[in-house]
Amino acid sequence: MQTFFSILILASSLFLIGTIMLQPGKSEGLGTIGGGAEKIWGKNKARSYEDTLSKLTVISAIIFIISALVLAALQ
Repeated sequence: MQTFFSILILASSLFLIGTIMLQPGKSEGLGTIGGGAEKIWGKNKARSYEDTLSKLTVISAIIFIISALVLAALQ
């Protein structure tokens, strides 16, 4: 059981690093003043590449935290 959670921690941590590294920067400076609202409130926000990466990052972080807590409880 400990081996399973150790492998799960390793896999989720590598996936978490990958998804964080693939995300683009959020700072656009003054460019958000003149038209950035369309990007934020647009129709395709839920289907965008950035939103998918964000959701995958949150899921892998939750898996990492839960597996780390379970592994700590097993020891």
